[in-house]
Amino acid sequence: MNYTQNNKIKQVDEKTLVVGVDIAKETHYARVFDNRGIELGKVIKFKSNIEGFRKLEEYIKEIKRKEKKEKIIIGIEPTGHYWYTLANYVNKRGMKLVQVNPYHVKQAKELDDNTPSKSDRKDPKTIAMLVKDGRYNIPYMPVGIYAELRKTNEIREVIKKKIYAIKNRIERWLDIYFPEYKKVFKGIYGKASMITLQTMATPTQVLNYTAEEILEIWKKDVKRAVGIKRANKLINIAKESVGITEGLLMAKYEILYLVKEYKKVEKELNEIEEKLKILVYKIPGIEKALTIKGIGIITISGFIAEVGNINRFSHPKQIIKLAGLNLKETSSGKHKGKTTITKRGRKRLRSLLFKAILPMVAKNNEFKLIHKYYTNRTKNPLKKKQSLIALMAKLIKIIYTLIKKNIEYDPSKLINDIHGNKKIQFLTV
Repeated sequence: MNYTQNNKIKQVDEKTLVVGVDIAKETHYARVFDNRGIELGKVIKFKSNIEGFRKLEEYIKEIKRKEKKEKIIIGIEPTGHYWYTLANYVNKRGMKLVQVNPYHVKQAKELDDNTPSKSDRKDPKTIAMLVKDGRYNIPYMPVGIYAELRKTNEIREVIKKKIYAIKNRIERWLDIYFPEYKKVFKGIYGKASMITLQTMATPTQVLNYTAEEILEIWKKDVKRAVGIKRANKLINIAKESVGITEGLLMAKYEILYLVKEYKKVEKELNEIEEKLKILVYKIPGIEKALTIKGIGIITISGFIAEVGNINRFSHPKQIIKLAGLNLKETSSGKHKGKTTITKRGRKRLRSLLFKAILPMVAKNNEFKLIHKYYTNRTKNPLKKKQSLIALMAKLIKIIYTLIKKNIEYDPSKLINDIHGNKKIQFLTV
């Protein structure tokens, strides 16, 4: 992973063919160049299927033989998911595939004809020239357990979005037809609340029952946290509800459908999370990372799903950059601009770390102390959000070290490392 631009440029020598490919949904375009940027051959158009990939391979090999080249580097601009199959084909045949940044392609395409126009013939050349100059990255294609884990985590994210959407619809329904409902059930997705929504969701339905009858319905499936007081409260708020009373026939149908969908998707979520747990425990060193208070199995599985095999990194700073948490500064002359994080890299990884760090600064003693130190120190105190970002980077370093070195987590070492060997006097919880 420690791959500088100089190293990348050195990969493109006089024995190298550089192939630029413009990726589309069904038809791709490619152009072939040498290490000086001289075009060899003509533009080739090929389909995104096995026949098309073979056509490209034969064309490249013919030029390679003719020009007496030894190496092939294929550069692409990643477009959605359309490049996955080509990458899989190329990698299996021992050809090197690299990616260029779409932003770089957009900025560089004017160099040839002084126009920002885009065409199937122009873009492959722009891509190839960026590769020639070492402005590319090697895409990480997870394999084995890491590929399974990433796909499982992606499925979980899709299911979570479905749950959020259903919850929003249920809460919207309640706001319209029974806005007082949350006074009785603060957690509207609990077992008693779900039974109520399926049996007597509207105020009109509630008033068809006595408190004793409602309690009896609850007690069939719920043994605790329900009583006659709550049943009476439900009836009392139903009597004075300001909810809409028109269109109730289909409103009842809608809430039954939403509750049914919620239960179905919740079951799917539980199943996929069980699969995540099974998969992540197969990765060496995971048990060590789970000893950090506040880091659960879902967080660590999401982390590994995004990062992949930690052994491919030589330093945790590379993962910090992958998460887009590395700093950038805009300065010129005497002007010193604001320092912010780049927000490049994997957005989902950055989001996961942020969601993980919030409860940690509240419940994890050592992270709470460090957060307090960062925001209260005399020299260069950080704002709350800046401190959280710094702690996210620190969490990456800790997870990286625990998994890669397979060592035990030591909270005291974390505290002592904040400011060299100096003790921080004011740190108390």
